[in-house]
Amino acid sequence: MKPWPLASLVVALLAAPAASADIGSRIWATGGVTTIEGSAGGGLVPWALLGSYASDEEWGGTLAISRAEVDDYTLSVTGAGLNWNNRIELTVAQQTLDLDSLVFTLKDGFGLEQDELRQTIFGAKVRLAGDVLYSPWGQWSAGVQHKRLQDFTVPGAIGARDDSGTDVYVSGSKLFFAALMDRNLLVNLTARGTRANQGGLLGFGGNRNNGYELMMEGSIGLFVNRQWLVGAEYRQKPDNLGFASEDDWWDLFVAWVPDRRLAVTAAMVNLGDVATLESQRGLYLSLQGSF
Repeated sequence: MKPWPLASLVVALLAAPAASADIGSRIWATGGVTTIEGSAGGGLVPWALLGSYASDEEWGGTLAISRAEVDDYTLSVTGAGLNWNNRIELTVAQQTLDLDSLVFTLKDGFGLEQDELRQTIFGAKVRLAGDVLYSPWGQWSAGVQHKRLQDFTVPGAIGARDDSGTDVYVSGSKLFFAALMDRNLLVNLTARGTRANQGGLLGFGGNRNNGYELMMEGSIGLFVNRQWLVGAEYRQKPDNLGFASEDDWWDLFVAWVPDRRLAVTAAMVNLGDVATLESQRGLYLSLQGSF
């Protein structure tokens, strides 16, 4: 198993003494966690929430490391985000997909020797209106994610059109107090315009479709108490490549928030078939530090 590059940074952050004011003054767990694309949300789906605990007159930030290990490959993610006045979120994430099994599958057909794919994602999210806790219609945000692959050999060989692309999305999030068994319920809905294949890891556009499509994503989470959140996510995916169909993603997750500086998320993920590799299911773990 490869080491996580940001692990030492996150551990140092969590070990450092800090007053609550140093990491923002918003209510506990209202910054969400860091998604695999760097923005605040769940593991797979961005939410309308902005990362960290910065309120309307504060700065805040997050560092995160995540790893998903499914049947035939591993996805590792490192990410960082900055929140200005709970109005604008800027993020960057680096994804690394271990391709050992995929290269073996494609080798005879395309002569590929690449053993991993790397993708860099730059994101920005703006809070448009509302508040997740107190507004009757919740909080609404809009975001963009510009994604660029560092090597286009594999995506190009299987029919992808471009090595970079930009997703745009709008998210709405609402916390319902004492909604289920006297527990608070968080609901999120995201609409995304995208050309990305497997989130961009297999390029953008394809021989089947090269235009933007509207995809829906959703999350629901139940606060067992202030520190524990359990829930599920669903992410619809486009199907651009004739080489292999693309399945939707979903997960069942548990998030633990023992302190304002720390959030730990574990999930069972189902990514479906990925480039001829069938039924990619496994475990996801993420560690986030806030400052």
